[in-house]
Amino acid sequence: MSKLLLLSQDNFVSEDHYIIDKIVDDMLNLEIEELFAKANSCVEDENYLEAIEFYNLILKIDPKNISALIDRGVTLQIIGRIKLSIRSFDKALELSPKNLDALINKGSALHLDEKYLDAINCYEQALKIDKKCSMALAYKGLSLGELGKLQESIMCFKKALSIDKHCTLAQISKDTAQELLKSNNLTKKL
Repeated sequence: MSKLLLLSQDNFVSEDHYIIDKIVDDMLNLEIEELFAKANSCVEDENYLEAIEFYNLILKIDPKNISALIDRGVTLQIIGRIKLSIRSFDKALELSPKNLDALINKGSALHLDEKYLDAINCYEQALKIDKKCSMALAYKGLSLGELGKLQESIMCFKKALSIDKHCTLAQISKDTAQELLKSNNLTKKL
C-alpha cells in the first residue's frame, strides 16, 4: 500500500513541476517578447547600440534564440561591426544550419568584408535549400559583379526577377551591370 501512495505522490510532484515549469516558460517568453519589442523600437529609432543590448539580454535568457542571433548580427552589420555580425550569424547557423535568413545575412556581411567568394558560397548554400530564393540570387549577382563576372551576375539578377518581378535589388543591379558591360565593351572597341 505504501508503494502505491508513494507512486501517487510522485505523480503529484511531477505534475506540480510541470505546472511550475510551464508558468516559468510563459513568463520568460513574455519577457523575451517585450525585449524584442524594445529592440525593434530601438532599431526603428536608429539606436543600434541599445538594440544590441536588448538582443544580448534575450540571449542571456535563451542562448539558442535564433531570431535574436540573426537580428543582433544584422544590427552589428549596420553599425559596421562586420566580424562580430558574422560570428552572430555563425552561431545561428550552428543551431540551424539551413536557416535562410542566417545564410543570406552572413553572405551579405562577407560581401561587405570583401570576401566575395565566401559570400557566394553562403548564397549557394541558401539556393540548395530554396532554389527559388530571389534574394540569394540577387545577392549572389552582386558578389559576382564585384568579381568582374558581369554576365554571370546579370544571369542571377534575371533569374531573381523571374521568381520575384518586384525584387528591386535585382532590377537596379541588373540595369547597373548591363550598363557596366556596355561600357566595358565600348572601351574594348576603342
